[in-house]
Formats: sequence, structure tokens, C-alpha cells
Amino acid sequence: MSDLWAALALVLVIEGILPFLAPGQWREALRQLSELEDRQVRWLGLGLMLTGLVALWWARA
Repeated sequence: MSDLWAALALVLVIEGILPFLAPGQWREALRQLSELEDRQVRWLGLGLMLTGLVALWWARA
């Protein structure tokens, strides 16, 4: 269970890097994402999940 909390904490750290280093670019990226259609956002989410699963598999191998 501690691995899960560690993973979630790492997600927060990684998610916080861009708004900390480049808040204007981060805001622009969010604006552009908000203009995508739902279908495009779903495909983006699927791609990110699959990439994460492959990275996790690779890291654990």
C-alpha cells in the first residue's frame, strides 16, 4: 500500500513541475486542451494511460 501512496505523491510532484517553472505556458496548454473535443481528450487520456502502463512494466522488469 505504501507503494501506491508513493506513486500518487510522485504524480503530484510531476504535475506541479510545469505550473511552477512556466505558469504562462501551463495556462496556455490548459486553454488549448479545453478547446479539444471530448473524443480527442479521450484519445489523449487513453494514450497517456497506455504510455504509463508500458513505462510501469518497463520499470518493474
